[in-house]
Amino acid sequence: MTFTLGRQRFLQAIAAIGLLVALPLAMPGAAAQTYPSRPVKLIVPFPPGGSTDVIARMIAQRLGDALKTPVVVENKAGAGSVLGTDAVAKAAADGYTLVVSANPAIAPGPLMRSSIPYDPVRDFSHLALLGTFPNGFVVRAEHPAKTMAEFIAMARARPGAINYASAGLGSAGFLTGELLKQAAGLDMVHVPYKGSGPAITDLLGGQLDGMFESLVTATGYVRGGKLRLLAVSGDARSKTFPDVPTLSEVVPGVVGGAWFGVSAPARLPASVALRLQTEVQAIMTAPDIQARLGELGMTPLPLGGADFVAFILAENRKWGPVIKAGKITVE
Repeated sequence: MTFTLGRQRFLQAIAAIGLLVALPLAMPGAAAQTYPSRPVKLIVPFPPGGSTDVIARMIAQRLGDALKTPVVVENKAGAGSVLGTDAVAKAAADGYTLVVSANPAIAPGPLMRSSIPYDPVRDFSHLALLGTFPNGFVVRAEHPAKTMAEFIAMARARPGAINYASAGLGSAGFLTGELLKQAAGLDMVHVPYKGSGPAITDLLGGQLDGMFESLVTATGYVRGGKLRLLAVSGDARSKTFPDVPTLSEVVPGVVGGAWFGVSAPARLPASVALRLQTEVQAIMTAPDIQARLGELGMTPLPLGGADFVAFILAENRKWGPVIKAGKITVE
């Protein structure tokens, strides 16, 4: 099945109604009594070592303890996280194959594609949102801009001459940059990379002016004196860098970042869905997990079931106009 943008709003509305009604009413039954009877696989649709992978392995260990069975992480990267996500959409709906769902493959990523091999709402049981992950806007330590306001002033004074990088087209950093450009009226050149590693190398080498990067990766470079953090893209300042302003403090309304959740194939037995949702939310509300995720720059937001679906739809409503105004396409 190919999901097309022309059908998206209708399919999302129908799917949302079904999930909003079904999941909160689910009660434990026979499936929950026998689940799980073998290891559970958690697919991470990104390469190993990134922020998504780090968090997934942390959650997998705790979830395995709660379920009393191993939760095995499998990295299945490709097509901007669509490849691994699609594999789960087509897996058996038995609770033994889960995916770390994220914005490139679920929302708003599909809005940038003419087609995608699944419906991002209808073809999944979206179990629990884990949280949001703001990016940091960084420059090399020797860059003349000491603040985000100075960087924006430089971009305004030199239209088309200032560039910035992201981990790739459709990434959270890319979209936040597009929102910044539109809100501040900037003419900056976006340089997409396939992952943040090569981009950081070029940033340090002076080929780039700035970059949106996960705080998980950027923190070490900032503390090591190689990069300067000018702003964070979340709706609140980072606890790790409380003196660094948010982008919205400099340009009102500019808030963006990645989000991660745990999802399963559609038509998952309600009792199994409720079990998984409950366990993941319990993990996310544990004080030690919240503290650790806070150190990584993540804002825990343990929304389950219907609330998770509502969050997904809200992401599309927020970023749809930005994508349309920027004529953004990712193929």
